Amino acid sequence: MSYFQIPRLSYRVTKVWLRNKDVFMKTLKLNFLPPFLEPLLYLFALGFGLGMFVETIEGVSYARFIAPALVSVTIMYASFFECTYGSYVRMYYQKTFDAIIATPLSIEDVIAGELLWGATRSCINACIMLPVIAAFGLIELPHSLLIIPFSLLGGLVFASIAMCFTAIIPNINSLSYPTTLFITPMFLFSGTFFPLSVLPEPIQYFAFALLPLTHVVNIVRALTFADLNQFLIFDFLWLFIASLIFFVLSINLMKRRLIV
Repeated sequence: MSYFQIPRLSYRVTKVWLRNKDVFMKTLKLNFLPPFLEPLLYLFALGFGLGMFVETIEGVSYARFIAPALVSVTIMYASFFECTYGSYVRMYYQKTFDAIIATPLSIEDVIAGELLWGATRSCINACIMLPVIAAFGLIELPHSLLIIPFSLLGGLVFASIAMCFTAIIPNINSLSYPTTLFITPMFLFSGTFFPLSVLPEPIQYFAFALLPLTHVVNIVRALTFADLNQFLIFDFLWLFIASLIFFVLSINLMKRRLIV
């Protein structure tokens, strides 16, 4: 089986998305709380607390500098954990995938629906966070509203990467490895809490070449500052190409796992 075989998808992909949406709505209050409280905690602890000891970064206050990074991080977390722990539980413990595949839906439809739902979770969390940050006057409107549709692309990248890990891990405990070795370094070294320019050049090149969160932060920060420039085209193309590659790869990896 080729890992980059183009999957055959149908309109039934939406059925998987709707199933996950219905489950999400049943626990809406619980799902609403974390993305609402987390930016407040980070803003008070880092933006306004630690920010008292930081004059400015790139001409803006520290709180305003990290505000778009917090949105970017929640885009990453929402889709990544939805398509790792969430998808693994549905696949292995709840046997949801087996039940759906017994219907006219194909394996490709099921996994694609999972990926689209992961991207949607990123969009939902971004929609929850933006009003919180806007209330403190840390973002520019209406430019920042473009973050909402963009979060779907950013979320799809992380959802697809997450599904690749879900397809190859031996058990759910092994998901701690990509979280520690992949997600945590991105959380710290993607221009989130300090500019990449302060790091050695090799690390800067590494972040631009291999860390998707770097490109998400660049675009979200540009939108919140209303400072669009031609370099964002590279960031967008990087994310678009990565989403296509990992989308196809993740479906084929999961297909191989579920068939075997």
